[in-house]
Amino acid sequence: MSETAAPEKKTFWQEWSGFIIFIVIMFAFRIGVADWNHVPSGSMRPTLIEGDRIWLNKLAYDVKIPYTHKVLKKVSDPKRGDIIVFKSPKNGTRLVKRIVGIPGDEISYDRHQMRLNGKPVVYEPLSFDEVDVSVQTERAKQYELYTEMLPGHPHPVLHAPQSRTPPRSWVVPEGNYIAFGDNRDQSDDSRFWGFVPREMIIGRTSSVVMSFNRDNFYIPRASRFFKSLP
Repeated sequence: MSETAAPEKKTFWQEWSGFIIFIVIMFAFRIGVADWNHVPSGSMRPTLIEGDRIWLNKLAYDVKIPYTHKVLKKVSDPKRGDIIVFKSPKNGTRLVKRIVGIPGDEISYDRHQMRLNGKPVVYEPLSFDEVDVSVQTERAKQYELYTEMLPGHPHPVLHAPQSRTPPRSWVVPEGNYIAFGDNRDQSDDSRFWGFVPREMIIGRTSSVVMSFNRDNFYIPRASRFFKSLP
């Protein structure tokens, strides 16, 4: 009677190679191509709200060497209205804001009125019923909601009428940008610390991937899954 050959014992690499390769590819993809970014604060309300996870396109503007500001290839230039993720020039933390000024622009902001290249930006009243998950009902009376008619990219903004920030004005130098939060009176942005250098921009977002209500046991907000951003 012939003896049955013992089954060949797989090595660690044979057993786990597929999984390891998948993890390496995903890690490289998130470092250099795309990622998602958590929204921790209400500075971009009503466009983004706390608990949103946004899609981050890291190749929107530049191809960079990972973990550096070294640009290998320029893809495109940031535009007014783009929502960007960048490292704060103040302390290096990740921020999410909207570009309102590009190189060469003259920008001023005073009493909730922005002027762009000498012309006042128009603000059209907007109903709270027209936006998705804007502010809690008990807080809504503190705010006014408008569509800011930023040339080429109108979008909603929140104003708190009782709040006033000191007037500011800038001429945007080459390679720099002005970025505001859509929640104008609850945002630490260019009005307080100045320009966003292009090399500090990590990427651009245009949609919410998923969203969880952290004030209600992290229940998913299904209406915000894969939501396009204005």
